[in-house]
Amino acid sequence: MKIFLLFFVMALVLMGSVGCSGAQSNGAKQPIGKEFEGEQPPKAEIQIGNRMYETKLGTYCWQSKNQGRCVDTIGPVELLKGENPVSVQPGEFIKFLMNYEPQPNKYHIDQINEGKITEVVVKENSFHAPTQKGTYFYSYGVWWMDEHIENQSRGDAFYYFVLKVI
Repeated sequence: MKIFLLFFVMALVLMGSVGCSGAQSNGAKQPIGKEFEGEQPPKAEIQIGNRMYETKLGTYCWQSKNQGRCVDTIGPVELLKGENPVSVQPGEFIKFLMNYEPQPNKYHIDQINEGKITEVVVKENSFHAPTQKGTYFYSYGVWWMDEHIENQSRGDAFYYFVLKVI
């Protein structure tokens, strides 16, 4: 329950501090580039070796066709309960893939193991699996930050997945 509350509060703080509107404070529409497609963020996958695995879409804010939508979900541990984890080797290379343009330009990964949350370093949309055996839940947060307005998000999404280091 504590983890759920922590993720819920983190999501609210992030949404409040970053926002998900493409309008200036005076209401004038801001030119922000290519319009997003679809009513929700695109699918994201993880690649391990030559195999692809889907992630689950969690909390997000998305703007498309001049309408914004924010959806709040439970955290990764609760959302992925009952799902089979992806088996990986210790230290295995994991890459995030998203078949969508524009690509998000800000990333953050949290790893949850036995109730402990650890930030994971992301380089070029990839990271390495832990070296210790166990089951690890992940929250992969991405943002499409506006290139012209500082700290203005055009959309954000959290993708969840679970790995089992064997």
